[in-house]
Amino acid sequence: MPESTDTHSLTSPLALAAPTPLIEHPAAVYLASLGVGSRPAMRHALNTIARLLTNDSCDAMTLNWAALRYKHTAAVRAVLIENNSPAYANKMLCALRRVLKEALRLELMNAQDFARAVDIPNIKVTKQLRGRALSATEIAALIQVCFDDPTPTGYRDAALITILRGAGLRRSEVVNLDLSDFDENTSALTVRGGKGGKDRTVYLPDSGLEVLSDWFSIRGVTDGPLLCHVNKGGRVVLRRLTSQAVLFILEKRGQQVGVTDFSAHDFRRTFISELLDSGVDISTVQKLAGHVSPELTARYDRRDEQTKKRAVQKLIIPGSRRKPRQELELNF
Repeated sequence: MPESTDTHSLTSPLALAAPTPLIEHPAAVYLASLGVGSRPAMRHALNTIARLLTNDSCDAMTLNWAALRYKHTAAVRAVLIENNSPAYANKMLCALRRVLKEALRLELMNAQDFARAVDIPNIKVTKQLRGRALSATEIAALIQVCFDDPTPTGYRDAALITILRGAGLRRSEVVNLDLSDFDENTSALTVRGGKGGKDRTVYLPDSGLEVLSDWFSIRGVTDGPLLCHVNKGGRVVLRRLTSQAVLFILEKRGQQVGVTDFSAHDFRRTFISELLDSGVDISTVQKLAGHVSPELTARYDRRDEQTKKRAVQKLIIPGSRRKPRQELELNF
């Protein structure tokens, strides 16, 4: 907290005097309203806020959220500005407001205190786009290094990159896939509990089906997570990967082939950009990406200036023929 704020003095009045039933706990009610994939990140955000306010003595479930007032939320905002990117800080502030709204709904907080506590502005986000699109050469190198690894890990990592590249899923969505979510007859993947708790169906391109088939021949057809752990002995263990494990896998494969400065989400940006570049209408791309609006889909577009230049070449301007040089000279 800022030096002017005495966090030690806040600890006692902000801690719950006794455990609260989950159905009456604003943080628990808020987290329960989220999709399975979103809960860990938002729980972490709420834990961080609770610790900031109580000098590490409370977490999301032991803080008395209904006791928060404007002085607390304003102080949290000030700290988040210093320690986080604007986008992530705003995400945490959104979680804070949502929990306070649940406190209001549960009649733990009056309307006036709620209105004042949530009256904190979002942090201005830079207009510069985050992330990048991966080139075809980079993606080919990442896939090839997996193909060159004859162990079960190589087969699994190739399947992981194929899904990220071919279906544009979020990390949390990839690791939550079960074997039963893939229909080999239609190449459909059912994404359950995506962002906002919504399910959707996406499809893998035909070029990726053989990669998944190879992984299934190693993994087996037992029910369970589609992508799972491989132990040090090379044996497949039907235990679900974590989102963090996906980061480690991509970092390792990237280092092996010299592809750096990329994230799992950059596969998603590439997926969206290439679909738009190929002429797919933005409404369809929005549905495949699982976005709530076309505007959000457009923000993922990482196509460069050459793409825009190629696009306008398709336009025809009638009557724009140039006059022959001789005719021009006669006019002078």
